[in-house]
Amino acid sequence: MTTEPNDQTVAADEASAHASADAGPVPTPEQEQAAERAAKDVDVESVGAHEAEMTEIGANVEGEGQVG
Repeated sequence: MTTEPNDQTVAADEASAHASADAGPVPTPEQEQAAERAAKDVDVESVGAHEAEMTEIGANVEGEGQVG
């Protein structure tokens, strides 16, 4: 069974295809303060090590989930 998009769907798809990408709205002052408070509880070295480990795993993944 095949479905065809209606005119509204096609128009929305075309509009989003031509929209510029951006980072979205800037954080509110409350969000910035919350991030600053939370940053004090982060073990930066541990996060960096975890990021490196996950990058290595991702680079070597095979099968389902493989990029490219």
